[in-house]
Amino acid sequence: MAVPPPARPRCLLPLSLGLFQGALLLFFALFVTYDEPSAQVEDASLAASQLCGTFPLFQDIQVMVVVGLGLLLAFLPRYGLSVLTHNFLLLNFSTQWALVLQGLLHHFHHGRVHLDLRNLLAAEFAAVTVLISVGAVLGRTSPCQLLVVATCEVPIYLASEWTIVTCLGVLDVGGTITIHVFSCYFGLGVSKALFGAARRPVHPKETTTPRSDLLSLVGMLILWVFWPSFVAVLCQPGDAQHRAVLNTFLAMSASAVTTVVASSLLERDSKLSAGHLQNGCLAGGVAIGVVADMAVPPVAALALGSLSAVACVLGFKFLTPLLARKLVLQDQCGIHNLHGLPGILGAAASAVAILVASEDAS
Repeated sequence: MAVPPPARPRCLLPLSLGLFQGALLLFFALFVTYDEPSAQVEDASLAASQLCGTFPLFQDIQVMVVVGLGLLLAFLPRYGLSVLTHNFLLLNFSTQWALVLQGLLHHFHHGRVHLDLRNLLAAEFAAVTVLISVGAVLGRTSPCQLLVVATCEVPIYLASEWTIVTCLGVLDVGGTITIHVFSCYFGLGVSKALFGAARRPVHPKETTTPRSDLLSLVGMLILWVFWPSFVAVLCQPGDAQHRAVLNTFLAMSASAVTTVVASSLLERDSKLSAGHLQNGCLAGGVAIGVVADMAVPPVAALALGSLSAVACVLGFKFLTPLLARKLVLQDQCGIHNLHGLPGILGAAASAVAILVASEDAS
């Protein structure tokens, strides 16, 4: 008679989350405060104008991460409700955890951590890396395992970002290198560590349906619409932010058209692949982030968007099966094709942009 596997403790998730939230409440009560209101009229007006310029972009990013990314990952028909719940839980858990770590590392003055909207944005970007990484192990991990991944990934991301931006002086306003490339290979490392030793056939629950693909395509459309806000929110207001919006739109428009071309050429009977559309149309936004605010010509943004879409589609068609066969690397959502390959392409493009820039360029 077969012995059933031991049941997981039902109280583990609420107990761990309750302890975390309780510790966070204590930390905020003792150390966290807001900046003092400005007494000068000019300073108050400047702060108000900055808030009016940043908060709409912040709202766009909230819609992207909570709704767009959640629906994009809902392509597994038996995992749609869970992925939306886990995505929302990980976003809030990772953002609060990042606020604590960032506050202690960068915003701790006179025994207090000063909190503002820009700090919150930086913490949410740290949470985005977690949401991207867990795409590699989607549907094969428990909520407690995902929380462990988030707990480990956030401090490693902060150390990586500090090294890349502060120590190396890399310009990456849209997070192409610091967010997309990092989260891709961190997630693939987690997948390899957890599941890389054994090959397994595709489970029937992992087969997509027209309904689940439709939900994922809706998520892609939401991300596509709001992606310029994600890239431009941390740019300097004015010309740099204006260029970031324009370059991001051009790159994503080119990637959308090129994805249709590449997918129809590679698929049987010229039928479009839903997986190609869900990811390739966003590849331009991943690649352009590192050069979005630079004074690059519009044709460069279009070219980078097209090249990133081609790389993404070819990755799904050829590279993902090759990595699964040769390295036993399981990438459930294809994060290597959407975040890894376009991210590397964008990093290379930034090096070229710096090399060919004129001497009087800032």
